Amino acid sequence: MRYGFVIDQNRCIGCHACTVACKEEHNIAVGVNRTWVKYVEKGNYPDTRRHFAVLRCNHCDDAPCIEICPTVALFRRSDGIVDFDNERCIGCKSCMQACPYDALYIDPERNTAAKCNFDASRVEMGYKPACEVVCPTQAILSGDLDDPNSAVSKRIAVEKVHVRKAEKGTKPKLFYVGVDGDLLNPTMMEPQSTHFWAEKDPGEDLYALKGVDPQRPIPGGAREVYDVPHRVPWGKKIAFYLWTKAISAGVLLLAALFLNMGFEQDVILLGFIAPLVSIIFLGVTMALLVFDLKKPARCFFLLTKPNLNSWLTLGGYILMIFGLLLVAWLAQMYRQGAVSPWIMWPAALFAIASAGYSAFLFAQARGRDFWQSPLLFWHLIVKAVSAGAAVLILIGSLELITPFRFMSPQMFFWLIHILVISLLAGLAMVCGDLFMKHGSEESTRAGALLLSGPLSKSFWILVVGLGVVIPAGLILWQANALIPGMAAALLSLFGLWMYEHLWIKAGQAMPLS
Repeated sequence: MRYGFVIDQNRCIGCHACTVACKEEHNIAVGVNRTWVKYVEKGNYPDTRRHFAVLRCNHCDDAPCIEICPTVALFRRSDGIVDFDNERCIGCKSCMQACPYDALYIDPERNTAAKCNFDASRVEMGYKPACEVVCPTQAILSGDLDDPNSAVSKRIAVEKVHVRKAEKGTKPKLFYVGVDGDLLNPTMMEPQSTHFWAEKDPGEDLYALKGVDPQRPIPGGAREVYDVPHRVPWGKKIAFYLWTKAISAGVLLLAALFLNMGFEQDVILLGFIAPLVSIIFLGVTMALLVFDLKKPARCFFLLTKPNLNSWLTLGGYILMIFGLLLVAWLAQMYRQGAVSPWIMWPAALFAIASAGYSAFLFAQARGRDFWQSPLLFWHLIVKAVSAGAAVLILIGSLELITPFRFMSPQMFFWLIHILVISLLAGLAMVCGDLFMKHGSEESTRAGALLLSGPLSKSFWILVVGLGVVIPAGLILWQANALIPGMAAALLSLFGLWMYEHLWIKAGQAMPLS
């Protein structure tokens, strides 16, 4: 049994009865919707036509929201309905990033995610979903797709149907009759800067707010006329999380590397200060993750109700193990004045894992094409090396204001060169991502926001200029001077954070529905 929908756009009159019925049935708060109607126009006056696209959860057979949910709050029932348990939800918003159809939202009253659940309670009693019952033109049809005698199966067998974003491979079970495929794809239509009755939230749709690049005409030639608000799930906390995690991992990774190279004269820095700095930034990282949750008190669900297929869960475990290894490292240094390879190398390995696991998490965010980069893992490792080198340089520069020397000249020499090489390598990877041929129009347009769009000034001036070019110039100018090295380290750390901020922002600027 696999329940699905057929929506006949030839019959839909855009009355919003389905939206109202859904809101009434589930007591949905103002400002959010499980089902909504989007108005799209195509053609030029006087030969224009308005289409009404009924949008909701597609109850996919390969649902990315189920895969990424860290606490199994989202699950597939035996009848194929993708349902939701708000008692398990921690409000991480990862499901919103994974869904290519913009079907999930955060309930402002419960602070948990929510979506269409096919009116499962009605289906269990043998009733039709409320939206289907109230539709005045019978544009909505539901039933068992596995039953060849069901009304939906018969309709699909004789009608030409479309699904949204078939290229995502999610196997959606929401089929449309009487609508072209490009009318279901938001990147194939001209966006509007306002909603029908409201202004768009700043940051909700950066692409629409700034208009369309005249050099890139809209492929589908359609125009968005009416839509509902769609909030941006992740903000500055996630950018800071990536930044602090890079510092924590990079500092420890470089400390392990230099200790193995025989820098005994820097044992205080490498053996004590570096793991201490690492554990501090790791603590900040975990605090950012917890307080970005809409239900932070439920963070322990990652341990008690885990989904081991989610990289949000696996990443949490990696961070916790990394933290325990850091504690063991510091304890052994305190007792013995040295750290054994049995602690050093597992700690270094988990430092790499801590820096890089986010690449797999963002890969599970299948709704965001811009984040699906084959270079992302290696870029995260390189950024961790840059951040770690910069922080260690700043610690070494403290001898300018204190009577203590924290770093040997040899260590400073190595760190300053590691910093410039990693910054240039990171920039090369960023340019590779932005200038290479993208796999989708959404990814191309998101990248254009950084290269030539509204985010381009910040990218070129603050990331490339202040964050890479000037630090590299300072190092090449005076490679052995503390003050230029300190300035280069500070600027590079700022550039690294700014890039994380812009990267997160650009990835969410493209509309999903």
